[in-house]
Amino acid sequence: MSKRKNDLVLVNNREIKVRLHAAKVEEWSYIHIDWLRFTVNRRHAPVPSVELLFPGPDGSIDYMAERDGWSENRRDAAHAEVKHRRQRVVSLLKDLPDPDYQASSQAFTLAEEVAEILGQDFTADPLIQKGKDFYRFRIDILRKGHPVGWVGFLATNNGKRAENQNNTLHVNLEGMACTFAQRGWPQVMADYIEDHRGVITRIDLAADFLDGIGDKGHGDVFERFFEEYRSGLMDHLGHRPDSDVSGDHLSKKKGRSFYLGSRAGGKLTNIYEKGKQLFGKEDDSKWIRVELRYGNQKRVLLPDMLRRPADFFAGASDWHASILRELGAQAIPEPVKCEKQVQIQTIDAEVTRNARWFMNTAGASAVLAFINLPREQMHSLFKEFENKLPNRLRKFGMADIEAAYQRVFTKLASSGRASPAFA
Repeated sequence: MSKRKNDLVLVNNREIKVRLHAAKVEEWSYIHIDWLRFTVNRRHAPVPSVELLFPGPDGSIDYMAERDGWSENRRDAAHAEVKHRRQRVVSLLKDLPDPDYQASSQAFTLAEEVAEILGQDFTADPLIQKGKDFYRFRIDILRKGHPVGWVGFLATNNGKRAENQNNTLHVNLEGMACTFAQRGWPQVMADYIEDHRGVITRIDLAADFLDGIGDKGHGDVFERFFEEYRSGLMDHLGHRPDSDVSGDHLSKKKGRSFYLGSRAGGKLTNIYEKGKQLFGKEDDSKWIRVELRYGNQKRVLLPDMLRRPADFFAGASDWHASILRELGAQAIPEPVKCEKQVQIQTIDAEVTRNARWFMNTAGASAVLAFINLPREQMHSLFKEFENKLPNRLRKFGMADIEAAYQRVFTKLASSGRASPAFA
């Protein structure tokens, strides 16, 4: 790596630490989202328009030019580059079959809407790139011109699995996107995922000890973690998770990691020296990160994990809850249960969506009707609809739905989260 590139990386890495420190000091992000992936069925994806697919200058270039003091030549060159890219997109799309064209349009629209949630520094790149993770194409999501995420569309192969994948769009937001997104973005993204019936496939929850964490008399913080593992403090529900290590645990000159759980099982905790990862072996900051990665292999990952990351971090195990206490944060532990609990979580997710719709859309009209209609007319309305269910709830039993409604409405009413907005 050239000296200039290396200096740029160091500047970006320092910016990460400053950002995380500010979040902790302001007490709005003790546990932050460090990675997010979710899939949306194209039937429920945003509908593109000509204006959205090929917009004129949207002001983002002028915003950055004003903020960073660009010269007029640089501003004009940036506008010309965007225009050139749009023309290339038009040329590429003309060669695509109609179904592929529609998928690309939806992917671009989805990328734009996700970028808008992340904040002003984020844009969707109109140039179609080669895909990743079995998707044939992708639209990059950029921060200040650098890729920090993407939206994948269309499958690379043929067959039944590819058929299903062709019907989906996949959003992948990397750590840089999550770290530098505007305040309040996780709550808005949670609403967006619910509105489009998305499925979260990965979410990373990170706890950062920027100035280090106590070794509890063991002389070294990793010796503390090893002893806590051996003594069973990291066990969960009577089960001891798999463990692994990487890095130089003898000379301690290079970054070290201690892993709990497994990727295949959909629950992996990585305890590692974040300072050394970002700044190299000379780093002496003692920065330790405890990063919890959930996958949807055996679990339903609810959008509420974006709204309340600390609760779900604490719910991973008693040990994770103790780590959160060492940060000085409070939480109500909420576990993400395995397959045998998927049924109840699925009911709660569907009922939550229905309850939010009622409270945000139909509630005022329902109250108006309840107040003003004669009792007999209200009674006949109840009789007409009492045995009818919304389509997405018909696969569940009435007893399960009734129990779920009581849980969900109590939770929504007590939290005031019927309609989350930016904090």
